Amino acid sequence: MDVIKLKTPVLDRLTDAEFFEFCQDHRDLRIERDADHQITIMPPASSETGSSNNELSRQLANWNVDKTLGKTFDSSAGFTLSTGAMLSPDASWIARARWDALSADDRRGFARICPDFVAELLSPSDRLTDAMRKMEHWLEAGAQLAWLIAPASESVFIFEPNQPVRPVVGFDHELSGEPVLPGFALERRRRRQP
Repeated sequence: MDVIKLKTPVLDRLTDAEFFEFCQDHRDLRIERDADHQITIMPPASSETGSSNNELSRQLANWNVDKTLGKTFDSSAGFTLSTGAMLSPDASWIARARWDALSADDRRGFARICPDFVAELLSPSDRLTDAMRKMEHWLEAGAQLAWLIAPASESVFIFEPNQPVRPVVGFDHELSGEPVLPGFALERRRRRQP
């Protein structure tokens, strides 16, 4: 199933509150909105991608429970960025002081904040160029560290402000989240050979 992109004058005029309601009315869909208010509807993740995403979220959440430095979020959380886009990373983390500074009302919607750390998994239906562009949007909005993880090729693209994208190939070692995520290292596992 391909990604569906919607752009009509009616959707362009949706306020953030109306867009939130639109998403609530269609909870069974994975929906994002870019800075130009183009709405993207994505197919459900494959079972294998869902399992990988769960493992990523589990490791990040376990680290956060131990360190208590902030809040972690899974792929169902959406964030409204300074550009007006509403994106939903596969896993993310926000430092406690930044999260605590948000109003209770803001926390109940698509919070107006860019996570300090985001991770995206490249699924078989994703185009690499689109995913790379999305990672750049995260950095432009204020992310301090972003990982684009491509399980099929066992590679990761590391994005940091004012740095060139750094590719890392091979899942034979841990991926450090320093200094943004002190003490966090993602344990990646190689695919089993048939």
